Amino acid sequence: MEITVVGTGYVGLVTGVCFAEVGYNVTCFDIDEQKISTLSTGICPIYEPGLEEMLKKNLDEGRLHFTSDSKAACTKAEFIFIAVGTPEDEDGSANLDYLEAAVADIGANLTKDAVVVIKSTVPVGTNERIGQMLQDIIPGNIHVKVVSNPEFLREGSGILDTFHADRIVIGTDDLEAGREVAQLFEPFGRPIIQTDIRSAELIKYASNAFLATKISFINEVANLCEYTGANIEDVAKGMGMDERIGSQFLKAGIGYGGSCFPKDTKALEKLTEYYNYDFKILRSVIEVNSRQKQQLFLKAKKMLGSLRGKRVAVLGLAFKPHTDDIREAPAIELITQLIEEQADISVYDPAAVGKVEELFGSRLYYADTVDLAIKGADVVFIMTEWPQITQYDLGRYPLLMREPLIFDGRNCYGLVEAELAGITYISIGRKAINVNRNLENSKTPALETELEETRIESAILHKVKLS
Repeated sequence: MEITVVGTGYVGLVTGVCFAEVGYNVTCFDIDEQKISTLSTGICPIYEPGLEEMLKKNLDEGRLHFTSDSKAACTKAEFIFIAVGTPEDEDGSANLDYLEAAVADIGANLTKDAVVVIKSTVPVGTNERIGQMLQDIIPGNIHVKVVSNPEFLREGSGILDTFHADRIVIGTDDLEAGREVAQLFEPFGRPIIQTDIRSAELIKYASNAFLATKISFINEVANLCEYTGANIEDVAKGMGMDERIGSQFLKAGIGYGGSCFPKDTKALEKLTEYYNYDFKILRSVIEVNSRQKQQLFLKAKKMLGSLRGKRVAVLGLAFKPHTDDIREAPAIELITQLIEEQADISVYDPAAVGKVEELFGSRLYYADTVDLAIKGADVVFIMTEWPQITQYDLGRYPLLMREPLIFDGRNCYGLVEAELAGITYISIGRKAINVNRNLENSKTPALETELEETRIESAILHKVKLS
């Protein structure tokens, strides 16, 4: 079976590698020649556990190929999966420019009948329009069938989600094409649901919007817990044990981010505007998430009055652990606010530092470890629940920081452990742990000297005036 995957971003690359893993001959196509060159050497340009190893294996075994030649990509293909980005446009709608360019390229290079499968997330009705575009481009003797096959991959567990998918959605108005794509997925042994093409498109948006709703809902409950003195973890546990509700996506925090939920909820909102339907719940979900991202910063401002000149450490930069994706990450918004406050900022993340450095350059200090990030800090913000952070020894915060003040946006630590560690600990939807004692007196003179030297070095590096 000859498969071509158009687009070597997160979805396209995972899809292509996994198809090769089950035995298909796969060609991955991208117009980015540098990326294709890198992939052809077995180097994976994205952070995804296990992906590079599987990529190298299938390259070595001859089932996986990479090309930037669109004609070569289309010549033998029986199935062409399109997995290009549909980023958020200025008005919140899905930008289909990359998709349309890919379709035009495919149409110009097809020489035989094929099934074109759209994995990109697209508004309802897009696949029908793509089918018409192809019919207008390709010669009359070539027949193309269009199928919608939305993806449900979670960054950081894409391979697992491919081989253990809850369901595989296949949407088409051509029953034969639906059967052909279903047979293609048989080696994965996962449940398959076949629908009409518009229902498949909406399943993707509706699924992400519902999960985003659960996140925003539990965050609103967490805010209520802070007013009432309840504990959000106990509330969420009690809710999640109800099988009708379920425990997933009931973890309170500082809001959702990434490449899917923010973009897809806004795109769905724009779709409802097109049909003149007032989707009030969805609008509230978006508003709550936007407000939630501000919570920790506002709490810090209220407690400290100003962060100007403070040494602030931000732990976790990616929108979630086990990925280097910083799109819509709460940490990025926080860092922007801290820069405006003229704070002295150090950051740590096991995977996403490079992408953050591209955004902020020398305005931040980039630490290789949690220890280096928090050394000499007045305040720490925890923004991503990486294991390196959740398993970090709480006793090191008062040892290394000038003031052990922690704002935890992911509820990484238990309240009892935080209190025993002697830190001031502010989390989401739980009572604040306040330690009213001067920890500076407990630091040794040698440690004081080291902390002050670290602070001076950082100030020189970032041109921050010491108070």
